[in-house]
Amino acid sequence: MANNYLQQNRHIFILLAVFFAFFAWSYLSQYKAATKISYSEFLEQVENGNVQEITVKGESIEGTVKEEASYQDTKYTDFSTYFPSFGDQELMSELQEQEVEVTTEPETDRVFWYIIISLLPMLLIFSLIYIQYRRMQGQGGGGGPFNIGKSQAKKYDQSQEKTTFDDVAGSQEAKVELQEVVDYLTEPGRIQEMGGKIPKGLMLVGPPGTGKTLLARAVAGEAGVPFFSITGSDFMEMFVGVGAKRVRNLFQDARKNAPCIIFIDEIDAIGRRRGAGLGGGHDEREQTLNQLLSELDGFEAHENIIVICATNRPDILDPALSRPGRFDRQIMVDLPTTQDRLELLQLYTQKKKLSDDVDLDRLARETQGFSGADLENMLNEATLLAAREGQETITHNEIEAARDKILMGLKRHGLVMTDEEKRMVAYHEAGHALVGALLPNADPVHKVSIVPRSQSMGATQQFPDQDRYIYPKEYLHDRLAVMMGGRCAESLVFETATSGAANDLQQATKMARKMVLEWGMSGQFEHMALGSAGGQVFLGEELGKTKEYSEATSQAVDQEVESILKDAFEQAKDLLSRHRQALDQLAQTLLDQEEVDGQTVYSIAGISK
Repeated sequence: MANNYLQQNRHIFILLAVFFAFFAWSYLSQYKAATKISYSEFLEQVENGNVQEITVKGESIEGTVKEEASYQDTKYTDFSTYFPSFGDQELMSELQEQEVEVTTEPETDRVFWYIIISLLPMLLIFSLIYIQYRRMQGQGGGGGPFNIGKSQAKKYDQSQEKTTFDDVAGSQEAKVELQEVVDYLTEPGRIQEMGGKIPKGLMLVGPPGTGKTLLARAVAGEAGVPFFSITGSDFMEMFVGVGAKRVRNLFQDARKNAPCIIFIDEIDAIGRRRGAGLGGGHDEREQTLNQLLSELDGFEAHENIIVICATNRPDILDPALSRPGRFDRQIMVDLPTTQDRLELLQLYTQKKKLSDDVDLDRLARETQGFSGADLENMLNEATLLAAREGQETITHNEIEAARDKILMGLKRHGLVMTDEEKRMVAYHEAGHALVGALLPNADPVHKVSIVPRSQSMGATQQFPDQDRYIYPKEYLHDRLAVMMGGRCAESLVFETATSGAANDLQQATKMARKMVLEWGMSGQFEHMALGSAGGQVFLGEELGKTKEYSEATSQAVDQEVESILKDAFEQAKDLLSRHRQALDQLAQTLLDQEEVDGQTVYSIAGISK
């Protein structure tokens, strides 16, 4: 890495070396320069017989004193002076009398060298700026100062790398919406004859890694039209007006290649709400957004150009982007369902050698909340683990280890815990797992571990039998009790509290506050939605909001949240007190084995599962 950095910046280092060498030479030249003396002193030294030799260059005289004189009288060895403007007719005879060796040289053009030396630092500085500027343009694809406003979009040749809907697993609803775009691009006349028109812009909205870019390319592949891809940040530049110019060039290229598709990824980089935020807006970004809005309005009816954008932050986009006539259709590309995850797993494992013990149906159920990118990363990590162990196939153990690595982080092999700390962690996780196994509405326990990882000292994994979209009040109360199970076990066994419950308390408090403020699941505010429990703060807008309830109501909300959490704690404490023997047995099993599967947890709890 260091060698690559030196190689890329070698021009800068060479210029810096020359720069410092120049100043070192100037300093040393000045340090070694001859002592300047007056002409009178020069005549005095000649008369005293102290001058060894002189060199005459025009009006300049440089000389050397005799060795014995330099230590006794003059205190210097070299000197320099100048002829007086009125001349000196007697000097030559005096020099001959004192046997001083005289050398004459033609006068040099000092003005030329003075200009060169003066301009050299400025030339070096401008050279450094120019090299850095060219490198910046090279990285950005600008190609130099005359192409700085050139569009950065990449045009994909569908004949070489064609992507279709068959290459996109899941996202069935999004495919249906996008199929209309394909039909319009392939047969625009049929829709126009019926008096219909396709939306000019489509916005793909969804979490990261759900395949928004892949879907956009699949539309272009199905329609067989050119595909221009660019990210929102590619429009931004340090120079004012460049972003707007790149937008104009992009749409000019698109018109030349129509019918075609323009795909703008991460449009929130330029599409943030104008004038929002503390300290005013961003002029360059807003100019770029204004140009994009005007280009979307400038389409003619006969121009078969579809603009597709993608974002995972639709809440911060400018309202002008989503009005009719621009990005007026939003297509949700949400996290995959169980069936979608199964299709994704089947797609990603086509070229992988799986062992017979790998059950993709089970794996799809146990990866709720995973995006397509997460699933692909999990299988790749499992492949690397199997290759590291020298295996010929990927087993369920490698996939399980890869999933744990993604969910909980890397194992901390160098962490040394005391026996008492291990015992506390074991009881903490046993408390979570046992409460989860005993409560009827809690998600099934999959595995309990006390292996230290980068994100926690231990973990209890629970996976639902099926995807959940509606959460009943009973389920949420049981979930809160499971979160409190670790703190209850600490209090019950060690009669203390540890910092290990920090994340549990944060998540439980956040959920309880949502139950009170948003979901109307408290006694006092049973049929009221008092406002958001918090989320992504849009600076300037969120800070300017006023509370929708009074301070007295705020205190009542805090009391309701505290009451819900206290009930959950008491529920967990009651369960663990009545099943203390099972708690001790599960904690000891964890100390012996470090990881326990869910079936063992249910067996210890006396529950057939």
